[in-house]
Amino acid sequence: MMEGIHIKAVDNTLLGLASERLDSLTKPRGSLGRLEEFAQRIVTITGNPMPPVFEKKAILVFAGDHGVVDEGVSLFPREVTVQMVHNILTGGAGINVLARHAGADVVVIDMGVDHDFTDDPGLIQRKVVRGTKNMRKGPAMTRNEATQAIDTGIALAREYANRGYRLFGTGDMGIGNTTPSSAIASVMTGTPPAHVTGKGTGISDDSLACKVSVIEDAIALNSPDPADPLDVLAKVGGAEIGGIAGLILGAASLGIPVVIDGLISTAGAIIAWGMEPAAADYMFAAHNSVEKGHRVMLERMGLKPILDMGLRLGEGTGAALAITLIEAGLKIYREMATFDEAGVSKELA
Repeated sequence: MMEGIHIKAVDNTLLGLASERLDSLTKPRGSLGRLEEFAQRIVTITGNPMPPVFEKKAILVFAGDHGVVDEGVSLFPREVTVQMVHNILTGGAGINVLARHAGADVVVIDMGVDHDFTDDPGLIQRKVVRGTKNMRKGPAMTRNEATQAIDTGIALAREYANRGYRLFGTGDMGIGNTTPSSAIASVMTGTPPAHVTGKGTGISDDSLACKVSVIEDAIALNSPDPADPLDVLAKVGGAEIGGIAGLILGAASLGIPVVIDGLISTAGAIIAWGMEPAAADYMFAAHNSVEKGHRVMLERMGLKPILDMGLRLGEGTGAALAITLIEAGLKIYREMATFDEAGVSKELA
């Protein structure tokens, strides 16, 4: 399916038109700062000089387990992935609260959880692997599994677009997933693992040193090729990271904006960007995470985070918050009166 993906550059000819509209509104030019930027970007992404409000929004939470937890890189056991999937499905997680606040639906996808879900209402079962393999001892996935993960994300973007969704947020759930995400950050940006690896769920300094050495060993053993993002995903990534990459590629190919959450989502984003650099034009970086590998990846892709609030939960929580601000910018653009409409005198030339 990846061969059929075509992402066109956004239509920057509409920037001038959007700027004219914003400058005609009853405010000093540029006085609403980045809210104006958000509106301009929605215009160029959608190709519509007066984009409609987003009536249907979804945050897609991709879940998967990681063999590398056997190396002691997380504070929590892998069973917590299953427990948290159930928590999200019943509406009790942080992402559920913030998605409700943003008026967005939450969709949970099993990409690689080490558990056989039976009849779990609301869970989308797209399992590619039953947990990845321990990347310190060999590749996390096969190339075929990595491809399947991306294709699954692409298919989901198309499925939800067909249902009328026009704004996506990315989320994740998977114990140990900051380790493959930091490995991807290191390989894709050429940055030493120690400079892109953080404490994840809150591990000790000793555990952090172990986590860094695990990532160093995994990269040395597997030799992932930064010029081949699929190779990087297969060798040191995860199924849910591949799903996120695919969602972004699929959405961008359809002209749909995607709000990228934290470290794990941005690892998926940089895989998508490595495959199709034009995909970055369709991404909004929700926030700057406490995880230090996050900013390194955002800077490599040229993305400027919207929020900086010390967030490190994941699940799509930062994306949900950022969606409210992106929509605020669009509503300013659509609903605020112009000087002429309001009968207000314009600034002197």
